[in-house]
Amino acid sequence: MAERSQTYLWAMRALFVGICTLFVFLRLLPLDTLPRGWAGPDFILAFTLAWGLRRPEFVPPLLVALVFLLCDLLFHRPPGLWAALVLIGSQTLRARAPDLRDLTFPVEWVSVATTLVAMTIGYRLILGLLMVDQAPLGLSLMEMVMTLIAYPVVVLVSQSLLGVRKVAPGELDAMRPG
Repeated sequence: MAERSQTYLWAMRALFVGICTLFVFLRLLPLDTLPRGWAGPDFILAFTLAWGLRRPEFVPPLLVALVFLLCDLLFHRPPGLWAALVLIGSQTLRARAPDLRDLTFPVEWVSVATTLVAMTIGYRLILGLLMVDQAPLGLSLMEMVMTLIAYPVVVLVSQSLLGVRKVAPGELDAMRPG
């Protein structure tokens, strides 16, 4: 039984990496030669936050840090800054996960929203203090809002298609080492 659960755990971690790889690939595809005037949602971040809240064991901190550090390098962002902020944000949500387990989805969504707003403001402030060129404020806010709008869809897909549900109280007893 323990061997099956370990296999399932690693399969879900591999699925998370596969989903992130797919979204990196889609974002890097040269579908349009002109720069866009709008910013879409950050699905990698939405999946990370959703899975980190619902099943934290599927997205361990080292995996989150590596995925977002790779994204920083591929998307030409300052290496490590967004990765560090996402790691802090996801760990904050992970710490709140037991309290949010019994609450409704809107409470979870507000919790994710406040974390995402804090991460976005922190990122812009740090870049501003270091005088690094930034995307226009409107695009950053648009990406943040689009990610928040996409979050319920990500949760729905994760729950219905991928089987990533909140940990039930009975599962907690089974997960504890005896």
